[in-house]
Amino acid sequence: MKKILEVTDLCKTYVINKRQNNVLRNVSFSINEGEMVAVMGPSGSGKSTLLYTVSGMDRMTAGEVRFSGKDISKLKPNDLAELRLDEMGFIFQQMYMLKNLSVMDNILLPARQSKNNPMTSKEKFEYCRELMHKLGIIEIADNDINEVSGGQLQRACICRSMINKPKVIFADEPTGALNRSSSDEVMDELCKINSEGTTIMLVTHDAKVAARCTRVLYIVDGNIKGEYNNTESDMRKRERSLNNWLLEMGW
Repeated sequence: MKKILEVTDLCKTYVINKRQNNVLRNVSFSINEGEMVAVMGPSGSGKSTLLYTVSGMDRMTAGEVRFSGKDISKLKPNDLAELRLDEMGFIFQQMYMLKNLSVMDNILLPARQSKNNPMTSKEKFEYCRELMHKLGIIEIADNDINEVSGGQLQRACICRSMINKPKVIFADEPTGALNRSSSDEVMDELCKINSEGTTIMLVTHDAKVAARCTRVLYIVDGNIKGEYNNTESDMRKRERSLNNWLLEMGW
């Protein structure tokens, strides 16, 4: 399968009070088109930093990240911002939305900002409605963001991440602020999007969420300590097998 993300010897170092903090140390891995990969590890292990660095939200200190064949470390800031807007989608635990816009207008915003989205304004509007229909939130299209539930708002964030038809969705703890029922609903939608061909890389501390993914990377102290392939078809067996592996990793 074609690789959409290739990471080689990735390092990220922060300097705080003249002291170096090596958050990522020579991390290497790849993700194929159509995969759904979870990143797990203890608190402070570098999970979110890894997600932010490989997606270009944070600059790497050393190494190489190739996204769809492009070395993002060599892109100018404006070109990198354009790449993120047009070819990547983002979902976060904190559901960042503009309070002065309706739910639908928040979803449409990235499409309106993109210079490379070929759709007309009417087509963008219709596609937005289509996404909201698919995720079961069309009835809240005109609501303010403080008038909807957490689960509805996170599904709106998924719609927003999909509006420019990205190659990859990067998700940082997308279910972390939700109860189990809403978490399951959100994961159902992400799995559906993945089954339709969109690649997903997500950070999670929830083994039930990770069990829904095709592969799990386990990171400790800035290094990938292990990799697990979810091959079991029965979800209960899959969760049990993954939990056993996580315990072996020191989870």
